Amino acid sequence: MTDTDSGESDPTEPDPLLDGVEPPDTERVVELARELIALDTSNPPGDTRAITDWIDAFLADRGVDTERVATDPMKPNLVATIPGTSTRTLLYNGHADTVPYDADEWTHDPLGERDGDRLYGRGATDMKGPLAAMLAAAEAIVEADTDPPVTLALAVVSDEETAGDAGVDTLVESGALDRLAPDACVIGETTCTNGRHSVTVADRGSIWLTLRAEGVAAHGSRPSRGENAIDRLWEAVSLLRRRLTARDLPVPEGFSPVIEESVAYYEPILGAAEARRTFTHPTVNLGTIEGGESVNTVPSTATARLDIRLTAGVETATVLADVRECLAEFPAVSIADASWSVGSYEPADSPLVSTVAETAEAIVAPADAAGDGRVFRRSATGGGDAKTFRHAGVPTVEFAFGTDTVHAVDEYITTTALARNAGMYGRLPWVWADQVGDTST
Repeated sequence: MTDTDSGESDPTEPDPLLDGVEPPDTERVVELARELIALDTSNPPGDTRAITDWIDAFLADRGVDTERVATDPMKPNLVATIPGTSTRTLLYNGHADTVPYDADEWTHDPLGERDGDRLYGRGATDMKGPLAAMLAAAEAIVEADTDPPVTLALAVVSDEETAGDAGVDTLVESGALDRLAPDACVIGETTCTNGRHSVTVADRGSIWLTLRAEGVAAHGSRPSRGENAIDRLWEAVSLLRRRLTARDLPVPEGFSPVIEESVAYYEPILGAAEARRTFTHPTVNLGTIEGGESVNTVPSTATARLDIRLTAGVETATVLADVRECLAEFPAVSIADASWSVGSYEPADSPLVSTVAETAEAIVAPADAAGDGRVFRRSATGGGDAKTFRHAGVPTVEFAFGTDTVHAVDEYITTTALARNAGMYGRLPWVWADQVGDTST
């Protein structure tokens, strides 16, 4: 069943585990989501000052301590804490910026429009809807006559959609993350769509290469008098793609279950063979290729940019060595620039993963009568802020109910997904405290 199917259980019913904290009703979450969507935070330019002011005031009005952290004044980040009864801290992270939109292409208002059980708007599912659910859960916890079993922290960041330095990187480099001292983090990126549910426990590493080929210019009517740089570059790139995609990647110890879950999750989307290749071999995408000055000239230079992705835990140095060995056969082709990141993962059986997956299963299983209520513990095909948190030593997963309209025209989230998210984020501090066995100071 999809998030919009009827016959679902009410995800906002009080849960005895919450010690009297009742998750907010659906309309409250929808109201908060509409407030956030109405504030244009398209990135670029990525101006999040107004939405940060709004969230800061919302939390301050409820007595929650906040702190602003910024390297770019136009892109502030906000952190907040709700003290709990133990020394452990669970961090919720969400980004306030969105990708741009062209209002002329939309049939609904990109700054928010409700139509039945759908809330349309840029960022509705990526990720102002989940962020609103986090705020609604925080409001419910603060207004209850009880303290959460762990400290609940919230980080609202900027600059995520462009992978800029003003967001999570600023939190890490400024020491704000150290001050929060989170023991675990949940990022509200949409990981569940169309009745298929998952918690993202890993991301892939990447190598971005810029290759440059040198040739000898000549007139296009006499190509044999020159050396075509584009031809040289194409030959090198073609061999590089064949060799790398045929390379078996070493699987980190204990990571095989995540690969199998990932293959099962992506099989309906990519097909069984391609889903398995995605996580057992490098993938190589030729993103750009440029060269030449005119159609009647043999090009003397050419450049290409490649995006190489690697399964979590695979060391980029070994793959870069393969790249250099391959290019050694092409003396006219060199690496002009290279940047890379190492994929990261949280073990599939860790307390954090178990907390999120089992809580989600408890919410969706009664409603998804046509399915098995399965929540996959999978890797993402790319990478984002979770990688930064994990490399900073914070166990991190991504989870949110939503739709498959991320970055699309007429992006939307369902009211059911919003309510489910609020129920999830309201429950997690209690379930996680139970999983780690630390419920008091």
